[in-house]
Amino acid sequence: MTRPGEEEGEVMTPDQESSPDERDPATERHPDGRSPEQVRRPDDRDAAAGERTFGALPPARGRAFARSWWGQAWLKALEDTALDGEQLKLGRRHARAGAVGAVSVRPGRITAIVQDRDHTRHRSDVLLQQLDAADWDRLLDLVADRAGHIAALLDRDMPPVLVEDASAAGVELLPGIGDLEAECGCGAWDHCAHTAALCYQLARLLDQDPFVLLLLRGRGERELLDALQARSAARAAGPAGGAGAAGRDGAAERPGPGVPATEAYAARDILPPLPAAPPPVAAPGVPPVLGGATPPAPGVAVAALEFLIGDAAGRARGLLADALSAGHPDDPLPPVLTPAQDAVRLAAAGPGEAISARLAAGSGRDARALALAVRAWDLGGPAGLAVLEEDWTPEPEALARATGQLAAAWEDGEARPRLRAARNRWTVAGGEAQLRYGRDGRWWPYRREEGQWVPAGPATDDPAGAWAVLSAEG
Repeated sequence: MTRPGEEEGEVMTPDQESSPDERDPATERHPDGRSPEQVRRPDDRDAAAGERTFGALPPARGRAFARSWWGQAWLKALEDTALDGEQLKLGRRHARAGAVGAVSVRPGRITAIVQDRDHTRHRSDVLLQQLDAADWDRLLDLVADRAGHIAALLDRDMPPVLVEDASAAGVELLPGIGDLEAECGCGAWDHCAHTAALCYQLARLLDQDPFVLLLLRGRGERELLDALQARSAARAAGPAGGAGAAGRDGAAERPGPGVPATEAYAARDILPPLPAAPPPVAAPGVPPVLGGATPPAPGVAVAALEFLIGDAAGRARGLLADALSAGHPDDPLPPVLTPAQDAVRLAAAGPGEAISARLAAGSGRDARALALAVRAWDLGGPAGLAVLEEDWTPEPEALARATGQLAAAWEDGEARPRLRAARNRWTVAGGEAQLRYGRDGRWWPYRREEGQWVPAGPATDDPAGAWAVLSAEG
């Protein structure tokens, strides 16, 4: 089975594979008369003006002209259109031997000088209809709606789903039968060996960069990406009424489902730039004084509200400082606190007796339980509070690891306390000391005070360290 650009049983003789001219094909002059030194790179002013020029490619011996599916589709359009198979075969030989000079690609037309075996040179052109303004609008809207399409193009890929989506929208990106029109200085009225050679050479260029096809259809790479960026920026800004503006029926419009983060990151080169980061803040703002001549509304505790405002300012300053730090991208996300946990966090700030009483009542604790929770919070934050309030059974693997750590906590010959295990807690038999195993794999020292187990110190990675805290206190 052969692919476009290949012919079953075709064998190239050394004479056929040799260049029609002993000079390097790369020295062929551009169709407009410029030398290769004068031909600019594809990403310079020619590209900005809607033209890209590619120097002559080396001979293509022993390889297919197109490996990408869109390059093969280009050659299929040629081979389905040309009436003379012998001319196509000769064109393949010309392209393989390096007879095609510099190729100029611009909207609707490709041009090159192709040299015959007798050193006769012909200017050859292949024309492809450009997309009109309405087609480009539909295509750009389609691509802007799918970040995956943008990411694929930036990776020099043209996924079949992009072409299928465009076709469904009435935009044909790839040429079909009869779409490639030939013009050649040799006088042929159909595709000749020269225009066929040019098409085979272009298939090699399409393999490397599908933006060549889009330029043929009327838009260069920079122009296309700028248009996509403008569309993305306009969509990010939302409708004129702002986010959440009411629709025609008066109901608030819901935001779209968004795109996966991986697609958005892949399309970062065309998305509108992020705003500049805010400057760092040395200290949180001073909360306003809400008291005064005007009496507070019934049920509003002014002191508690002022405290909450100050706490919000302090947290905002901390979040900003964290976001501006160099290690922020690698830091884990902070845990989301429950209302009961947040009440302990607020109480740990020392808001005063009245506010602490409100926090205790709101979190379902009495004053003593809240004070104990604040002590655990001060020693370990949310993890320390969880060890105080949670009683859980480790999984068999975690339990075996904890038991092994306990066995290695005391050296041979050293007096070991007798420990009684219960779920995640090991209590000294007949004593007032306890080791608790946290869900994070750390050990927490606890001591019994006034009939209640209270945290005695911060967590350690091994039980010997936690035991040392209890021994020092004892």
